Formats: sequence, structure tokens, C-alpha cells
Amino acid sequence: MAAGSVEDSGRVMSAQLLRGQKALVTGANSGIGLATAVALGRAGADVVVNYVAGQDEAEQVVDQIKGFGVRSYAHQADVSDEAQVVAMVARMIEEFGTIDIMVANAGLQRDAAVVDMTLAQWQKVIDVNLTGQFLCAREAVKEFMRRGVVEEVSRSAGKIICMSSVHQLVPWSGHVNYASSKGGVSLLMQTLAQELAPKRIRVNAVAPGAIRTNINRDAWSTPEAEADLLRLIPYRRVGDPDDIANAVVAVASDLLDYVVGTTLYVDGGMTLFPGFATGG
Repeated sequence: MAAGSVEDSGRVMSAQLLRGQKALVTGANSGIGLATAVALGRAGADVVVNYVAGQDEAEQVVDQIKGFGVRSYAHQADVSDEAQVVAMVARMIEEFGTIDIMVANAGLQRDAAVVDMTLAQWQKVIDVNLTGQFLCAREAVKEFMRRGVVEEVSRSAGKIICMSSVHQLVPWSGHVNYASSKGGVSLLMQTLAQELAPKRIRVNAVAPGAIRTNINRDAWSTPEAEADLLRLIPYRRVGDPDDIANAVVAVASDLLDYVVGTTLYVDGGMTLFPGFATGG
């Protein structure tokens, strides 16, 4: 499948597990976010497609989601900007009546060796990848707490799914800002989960490994590069965006209602430290 394709994203999660629920996916006009937004729509949710740039692509995602007979619209917002996040969630509540699922997916990289990394590169990644998830979670939680549990919709008052990375666990030389942001996401998620579980709000994370998206195209776009990458993946295939999208649908559904404060690694075994498979 081509990077970012969602043609077969329902081949596993095809049931209407989320019928009647309202979801917002940040960074949803490409890659993992795109596949996730489409999978949520296929599962029966109305979906807000957030983007910061690329309106045409976002509108194409909206059209695809509407094809499942659910509602969708695109909303431009920078998740690192507090006022824009507040306005985005407020509009969603006005348009859809509420929010049930927040998928904090938006993220970026600004790679450099530590001696060459500028403060601007550091701060931009932290602002989007970590502060952005905090802002999105905070605004969603306000509505979850106001509305409470609606049993005919879901057993929980709301779900937050933080998009993390195997690099919340695995150090990554040359990417200190990115790895630090994802390490922060791990404890952000766990602390939110601990605080909010008594209110019947579920907070979890999905941590992708190597996925075929444009952000890491150099790592898999040639046979030589892919062969080198596969040495790090015991399952011996590079993941597709659909692998992550299906995981998000499952975590957001009542099938996993008792899963709270957990990171689901979707990585083909990358976090098994494959270098030690033959004794190190």
C-alpha cells in the first residue's frame, strides 16, 4: 500500500464500533492522522479533521469520511496555540453537540545533532508534540466532565488517545527533541489517566514503530533502506498507517473499556530490542 493510503483501512476494524460518537483527530490530513480519521468514520463516528496546512488534502479526507454516511468537516488550527485549540473544540461542540474521542496525533520532527540543535528547533517540537497534546486533552476533558457518561453512546465519559512513539522508550541519537517530547507524552498520558479515571474518562496512548509515512520516507523508500530498517523489526515488515488507525479504533471503543493508562506499542516488535535476539 502506498504511504498514507486508506483504501483498505477497514479490513480489520470494519464494524460500527463507534456509531454515534464524535471524534476529533489532530494532524489528520496526511499519514497516520489521515488513516485514523477515515477509520473512525468507517467505524461510525462523526469526525473533525484538523490540519495546520494543506486544506485541499484535508477536504479530501472529509469527503472520504462523509462517504460512510457520517458527518465531517475540516478545521485549521495550530495545536501549539492555546486560543486556536480552545476555538477548535468549541466549534466542534457547537457543530456536533459534544466530543467523545480526542486523538492527539499532530506531531513533527526538527532533527539535528545536539551540538547543532537550535533552541527554536527544540522548542517547536516540544510545543507541537507535547504542549499541543496537553491543550487538546484539557479542552476535551472539560466537555467530558460537563456531559458525563451517556450509556447508550459509550461506557466512558470520554476517551483521549495520545499518539506517542516507540521513542518514548527507545533513545534516538540525533533526535533529542523528538524523543524528549514523546517521553513527555508517556507521563502526560499516565498522569492524566490517573487523575481522570475516577471520572470515567479513559486516557491511553498508541505508540507507532516504523510506519510508511512521508515523515520517514528516506528510511523505507529504497530496497536498501528498507532492508536496513527491517533489521530493527522482528516481524520483518514496515507498518502501514492502517495498522495504527485500527489500533486507535480499538482503544477508542468499548471493547477495551477496561484499558486505562496504557501505551499500546504497534511496532512489529521493535521495542523487543532485536539486537539482543542472538545474544547481543
